[in-house]
Amino acid sequence: MNKLFFIVAMVLISFGCKTNETSPEKEKPKKINDFAIIIHGGAGTILKKNMSDEKEAAYIAKLEEAIKTGHTILKNGGTSTEAVKKTIQVMEESPLFNAGKGAVFTHEETNELDASFMDGETLNAGAVAGVTNVKSPIELAIKIMTDSDHVMLSGKGASIFAKEKGLDMVDPSYFYTERRFQSLQRIKNRNKTELDSNDKNAAFYDADIKNSKFGTVGCVALDKDGNIAAGTSTGGMTNKRWGRIGDAPIIGSGTYANNLTCGVSSTGWGEYFIRNQVAYDISAQMEYQQKTLKEATSDVIQNKLTKLGGTGGVVALDKNGNMSFEFNTAGMYRASMNDKSELIVKIYKE
Repeated sequence: MNKLFFIVAMVLISFGCKTNETSPEKEKPKKINDFAIIIHGGAGTILKKNMSDEKEAAYIAKLEEAIKTGHTILKNGGTSTEAVKKTIQVMEESPLFNAGKGAVFTHEETNELDASFMDGETLNAGAVAGVTNVKSPIELAIKIMTDSDHVMLSGKGASIFAKEKGLDMVDPSYFYTERRFQSLQRIKNRNKTELDSNDKNAAFYDADIKNSKFGTVGCVALDKDGNIAAGTSTGGMTNKRWGRIGDAPIIGSGTYANNLTCGVSSTGWGEYFIRNQVAYDISAQMEYQQKTLKEATSDVIQNKLTKLGGTGGVVALDKNGNMSFEFNTAGMYRASMNDKSELIVKIYKE
């Protein structure tokens, strides 16, 4: 009897091995781009009816300038780190975006800047929060990653570090723009006085308040060596108080990069992105649930974030060069370029 059981067991084992040998392997996703880059300039209530032709043209031109800057670096064999830094700096130096030169104002009428960066090859990262006199917050975030033992620095300490490392320092007045200052005044006035529902300015005020949380810039790049980098830079929320910090400088919320999966940069209502760990969640779904980039970004933004009440979006780029714009707002300033130099620039929801 024991001999019979042994024979049957050996037959079953042999059959199982043959089955495994002959079963087809799951087809691996193919690389569609040797290098690629994707950016955002903020998400929110961005409607065609509220946008002048001149302003729309200005945004499109600056998005093109920014992404072509990074694309040229990648095309010439440069690193994803350099591409992300230079691309974001173009937007930081433009008053059109809520980052760097165009940063929004705090309740105390100052500009407090945040940024973060992550290297998908090493999983090293750097971040900065609440600086007021560093010209390029994204450059500082990268410098924190490469030249310190820390991931995040804030306030005066971060400024001291930046000065010691030779970064460009500016007077806080450099970040002043009349447009952002007046936005703060409108929100302050709205908080003081309840507008009559028939007030002709009510819709304008409402749009200001809704968009006080948006405008962050970000970039994700894949270089020819297969390395992914992601970065995010922002002025935060208009009228923010008490040293409020949003998701942009928080690794896993506003920024995440991993060569095994993807890179992500977020923009939106920061508190919800922090609670959802939006950027990391997208990568985790790809790694542990084998989801595609599109499946992961859609689930996180359209399902998980939306159900919690959060608004905003992400740009993401995976290890095979697939790209995704995902947002649950009326619009998001965005652009992408692949290794064939195909350019996409969009503002409104399709």
